[in-house]
Amino acid sequence: MATTEGINNYSVKGGQGSADVSKQMAEKYISPIVERIRLQDIAGSLDQAHKYSSDYINTIDDRPVYPDQSTIDKLDVFDTNLQNGGEDIESILESLHTYGSPASVAQTGGRYFGFVCGGILPSALASKWLTDVWDQNAALFVMSPVASKLEQVVEKWLVDLLGLPEETVAGFVSGSSTATIIGLTVGRNYLLTKAGYNVFEGGLFNAPPIKVVLGEGSHSTVYKALSIVGFGTANIVKVPVDDQGRMTADQLPRLDGRTLLILQAGHVNSGSFDDFQTICQRAKEVGAYVHVDGAFGLFAMANKRFNHLTKGVDLADSWSVDGHKTLNTPYDCGVILCRHRQQLINSMQMTGSYIIVSENRDNMVYTTEMSRRARAIEMWASLKSLGRDGVGELVWELHKKAVYFGEKLEKEGLEILNSIVFNQILVRHKDDNRTNLLLKSIQNSGVCWLGGAKWNGKSVIRISVSSFRTTYDDIDVSVKDILRLKDELEHNDSI
Repeated sequence: MATTEGINNYSVKGGQGSADVSKQMAEKYISPIVERIRLQDIAGSLDQAHKYSSDYINTIDDRPVYPDQSTIDKLDVFDTNLQNGGEDIESILESLHTYGSPASVAQTGGRYFGFVCGGILPSALASKWLTDVWDQNAALFVMSPVASKLEQVVEKWLVDLLGLPEETVAGFVSGSSTATIIGLTVGRNYLLTKAGYNVFEGGLFNAPPIKVVLGEGSHSTVYKALSIVGFGTANIVKVPVDDQGRMTADQLPRLDGRTLLILQAGHVNSGSFDDFQTICQRAKEVGAYVHVDGAFGLFAMANKRFNHLTKGVDLADSWSVDGHKTLNTPYDCGVILCRHRQQLINSMQMTGSYIIVSENRDNMVYTTEMSRRARAIEMWASLKSLGRDGVGELVWELHKKAVYFGEKLEKEGLEILNSIVFNQILVRHKDDNRTNLLLKSIQNSGVCWLGGAKWNGKSVIRISVSSFRTTYDDIDVSVKDILRLKDELEHNDSI
C-alpha cells in the first residue's frame, strides 16, 4: 500500500517562517486509482467507441430525429452519486451508448431542419477523432506547431475563398457568438483609437461616446455581444427593416467616424442579406466601422451565383462566421475575420513571463482564449475534402433543396412567408393556433424536426436546410409527414 509516511519529517529552527527540512525524502506516492487508469487498454477502449459510433452512424436514418419522452426519462439513470473509486471505461462507454445515443438529437442525419445546425463531413469527423487523440493545446506555436501551421493555412484559404481583403487575419473560436464579441471589441477600440483616446489606459468610463447602428432584425447574439463589450440600449440606433428582414438603406441615420455599424449576411429566420454595397460605401465615406454577422450566410461568398446577395461584403472591417453551420464542421468551430491585424492583436493582448512567443503564428493573440482545442484542424479537413468548388456547390445545393422544400409545401396549401434566397424557409398554416399545433405535431412525430419563430407578428414554422446529408428523398419523406399531420388537424377541425 502506498503511504505518505515521512512527508512531515522535518524540524523547525529559528523564527517564524524558517524551517530545516530533513534530508530524508518523502516516499514516492502512487495512487492506486490513477495507476489503474494509467494501465487501461486505451486502444481497446477506442475500438469499443468505434463500434458504438459505427452503430450510431449506420442507424441514424432509422432513428427518430428527436427522442420521445420515455427515452428522455431513461436519462435519469445518470442521476447517481459520484463513486469513490471510479468505474472502468467499458461500463462508461456502454452507459453512454445505451442511454445517451437514443436520447441524442439526430442532427447528423438528413431530416433535422431545426435552428441552423449543419451536419458533420466525414473528413472532419475522422480528423476530429485523430486530433482528439493528439489533444493539442493550440495557444502557442511552441505548444503545437501543427495547430499553428494549419490555422495559418486555413486563414489563407478562407480569405481567398471568400474574396476578402488580402490583409485579413483570422482567429479560430468556439462559434460566431464569440467571434461577434471579438469583432465588436475591435470595432470599439478602432473607433476610440481614431478619436485619439487610449482605451487600454483610460478604460471605458471616460471614453468618447460611440453610436451603434444595426437593423431591427439583428440576431440576439449581437445584443449579447454589445452588452459584454460595454454598450447599452441608449447607445443603439435600430434601423427599420423590410418585409424580408433587410436593413432599409434609405432609413439609415447619419453615420460618422464614431459609428459602429452591424450588418447581417443571412437573417436567422428569412435568410435575407443586407444591402452591403450601398450601406458599406456610405459607412466607408465617413470612417465608420462595419462588422458583418455572417454566422451561416458568409459562405455564400464562395459561389458566384450568390453575388447579388453578397456584393459589397468585402468592404466591411470584420466578419463573424461559423464552420459548424453551412460548412458542416463539428461543433465548437467559429471564425473571426478582421482586416485590422494590429488592432485585433492589441484588443486581445495578454502578457506573462512564462509565455514563449515565436516568429511563427501564435494562435492565442487573435482570440479571447489562451488554452483551447485545435479546432481549425477540422475546418482544414473540411475545406480540403470539399475543395474550392465543393464549398460553393455545397452552399448552392443547400439553397436549391430549400427552394424545393418550400415549393412542395406551398403546392399543398401551406403559406411560404419569405423569399427563399438562401437556406431558410418560413411556413404558416392558416393562423397562429393551427401553425403552432402543426409544429408541435411535427416535433412529436420523430420523422423530421422543425423549429418555430415569430415573423412580423405571426407564428411560423422555421425550416433550415443546413446539412450535406439531406437528400431530396429526406425532403419528400418530411413533406409527406407534414402533410399527413396537417390533414389530421384539418379533419379534427371539421368534426
